[in-house]
Amino acid sequence: MKARNIIFLIVAILIADQALKFYIKLNYYTGEEHKIIGNWFRLHFVENEGMAWGWKFGGEFGKIALTLFRLIAVIWGTFLIRDFIKKKYHKGFIICAALIYAGALGNLIDSMFYGLIFDISYDEQHAYFYGQVAKAFTGVHYGTFLHGRVVDMFYFPILNGTFPTWVPFWGGEEFEFFRPVFNIADASISVGIIAILIFQNKFFKNKEEKKTATVETSTVVNDTNQIL
Repeated sequence: MKARNIIFLIVAILIADQALKFYIKLNYYTGEEHKIIGNWFRLHFVENEGMAWGWKFGGEFGKIALTLFRLIAVIWGTFLIRDFIKKKYHKGFIICAALIYAGALGNLIDSMFYGLIFDISYDEQHAYFYGQVAKAFTGVHYGTFLHGRVVDMFYFPILNGTFPTWVPFWGGEEFEFFRPVFNIADASISVGIIAILIFQNKFFKNKEEKKTATVETSTVVNDTNQIL
């Protein structure tokens, strides 16, 4: 697997991820939603504190810790992927590693720089931001370095219903599948991880032992002459 092919894959994912995030951020207000295919595929603009699939972790301290952890992981991942290529790991495994790396880097860019790039971001304590569309590079920014919010937009509410009353804990409550809102970076990470889990036997199978070479000899074997 050539390094330039992996670099091309990573760059392509990053460009697609960031281009869509910029489009959503500059054209949608927080909470705005548009149906793309029926009711089950929608673009729904939300922002989160940095974890994949919209999960949160530990407030402001958790936000900084998560961003720094992701930064360290991306730096470490750079050397890992280079090592995978150098040692000629399975092509499929290297591609999966590149998908995970590109996804982590895509969300890291949001967390590190979006607070400095965009002028507004929805704040639950300041609801008057709701309905406004952000602008970029105006000199006014909603956050500081490492305090950007990750932009999510893909929403697939495929199935809606109510749990039967006999179901423990959730009986009678409404449910929705698939609820999380995510982005291209999240999808890239998930595809890479799932593929590794599914094809791990193929990716990590042991190499076949080399066949022992047969050595021919013209020496006669008898009672007084033996080959040790």
